[in-house]
Amino acid sequence: MPLEQGVIELIIVGVSIFIGISVVFTLYLWIKNRNLRTGYLFVLLHFVIFSFSIYFLIKAISFDYMHPMASEEISLEIGISGVLWAGSIVCLIYGIMQLSKR
Repeated sequence: MPLEQGVIELIIVGVSIFIGISVVFTLYLWIKNRNLRTGYLFVLLHFVIFSFSIYFLIKAISFDYMHPMASEEISLEIGISGVLWAGSIVCLIYGIMQLSKR
């Protein structure tokens, strides 16, 4: 999909900063509350899987749309991204459930 020059880099930097701060904050809370390991582990797993989802989404929007099978390739990348995103949300929900059992 044609985008303005530099948009992909802005997306990568923005998502990386957000995910990085979120992971550091989650690790800080995990160290502070060591007895809630499972919950924080699944929240961190959410961030890892979500990062892969963003990777496939960026691959999809930066794919060469002049490629003969661009539509199929882009659809596959978006599908993979969606499945990974759904898996990350499941991990997040499970992590929140574990953290709320307290």
